[in-house]
Amino acid sequence: MDKPSHLVEFEHMVLGRHQVSSAKLRKEQGRLERSAYVMLSRIRIQGPMSIGELSEAFQLDASTVNRQTAHAVRAGLLRRIPDPDGGMARKFQLTPEGEREVDGERDTRVGELDQVFEDWSANDVETFARYLQRFNTSVERLSGQPWPR
Repeated sequence: MDKPSHLVEFEHMVLGRHQVSSAKLRKEQGRLERSAYVMLSRIRIQGPMSIGELSEAFQLDASTVNRQTAHAVRAGLLRRIPDPDGGMARKFQLTPEGEREVDGERDTRVGELDQVFEDWSANDVETFARYLQRFNTSVERLSGQPWPR
């Protein structure tokens, strides 16, 4: 018999494939790409971050983060600011438009999830969320890359 972790691995793989709305549809609707949404959400939660901090947080090469932030700056979602703590590196901060975009994208995603959970009880959704958070914090503990909550 398969270990329970085999079942989790399979469902995790399938989950990574699912998107409630397709990438094509999101682009047509002018919605944020997944990577931009995740990066902007992190800055929204944590506050201004430098290229180095973003690179470390996402375990990405600085050149990749530089391209992503440059695109977000051109789109008016981020702005460069001096380090509020007086450090040398400039940091990226959400613009008011960036805040609206992140909040709007989150609202849309929550609405899509509400459709998925339409036939679930509130208790089942809360239990699922607790297990998902527990799973994520365990992964974060092993990777040393906690997500601010």
